[in-house]
Amino acid sequence: MSDPAVTFPAPGRIPYPGGCVLEPGPYALDYLLKWPAELSVNGVAYPEQPLYPLIRELLADPASHGIDLADAQAARDRFVELAGQALEAEGGDQRWLEREFRD
Repeated sequence: MSDPAVTFPAPGRIPYPGGCVLEPGPYALDYLLKWPAELSVNGVAYPEQPLYPLIRELLADPASHGIDLADAQAARDRFVELAGQALEAEGGDQRWLEREFRD
């Protein structure tokens, strides 16, 4: 199996500040939708950018990044899986991330 066209790290533990901000699950979702990390598309690095908007961009126009729709969908699925694990650790639900990609 070859390396994926789109790579990025898994998120670490969500830095929930506690207190009266938000419940941990919704806070974690908001954090993950803005979470910056290094993403690589066909070897081109996108340093410290929010992953969610960039993956949506890949899904909207994969050819402009030199990938096909299947590669963009694989990146989305990996993000949902990895970020979903971090979200669920904070009491959230992976389906919340899936819904964000449908909107």
